[in-house]
Amino acid sequence: MNLSNIQPALGSVRTNKRLGRGTGSGKGGTSTRGHKGAKSRSGYSRKIGFEGGQMPLQRRLPKFGFNNIHRIEYKAINLDALQALATDKKLSKIDVAAMIDAGIIRKNQLVKILGNGALSVKVEVEAHAFSKSAEAAIVAAGGSIIKL
Repeated sequence: MNLSNIQPALGSVRTNKRLGRGTGSGKGGTSTRGHKGAKSRSGYSRKIGFEGGQMPLQRRLPKFGFNNIHRIEYKAINLDALQALATDKKLSKIDVAAMIDAGIIRKNQLVKILGNGALSVKVEVEAHAFSKSAEAAIVAAGGSIIKL
């Protein structure tokens, strides 16, 4: 095999229909678009969700729900994840940068420490928010917290 005898896989290349090139081609006249109507005109594009005049699904269903514009989205991290991070990397201070390096959070995420699991090492934890139980557990283990 060399560059002179390479060819595409069988059936993968097809010639385009040549529309509107005379009646002899079999695809002249209306160019397979039928007679008259919006779909036969150039520049026609159907609206998204159009169902042939029937009331579209997105208009049949009622509106519901509410998005609070003041909501602050935190990435929840439990104490057992902090315990694992502290023992694996032998850290005495766990901050946002350490969590990003470990792959626990992404760069622009806000962090909230939750109290699920147990913490046995003394660590200084830096995060944007803490639950009461997490705060108590960290202080009970001899560590400290810093709210950003």
